[in-house]
Amino acid sequence: MKKKRFSEAQIVKILQEGEAGMSVPDLSRKYGFGESTYYSWKSKYTGMSVQELKRLRDLEKENQRLKQMYANLSMDHELLKEVLEKKLNVDLSEEI
Repeated sequence: MKKKRFSEAQIVKILQEGEAGMSVPDLSRKYGFGESTYYSWKSKYTGMSVQELKRLRDLEKENQRLKQMYANLSMDHELLKEVLEKKLNVDLSEEI
């Protein structure tokens, strides 16, 4: 996988320079990226500060952790249900 050349903080700084009035071709020459990259960054990061990006990443990590916890608990629950059903079936067959 290709390594990212720019951090999110650097991308936000570049976008702020563009919003301040610097032209896209000048920005792309100064930092060494394609003009299309600028517009894709703009669609993704416009209006976000560095603190908001950090908060977003933290929330995404927490969300992933919670999803994993839910998946584990769900699997445990299903396993316990299967064990109880088998135990009940065995107990019922012994009584007959």
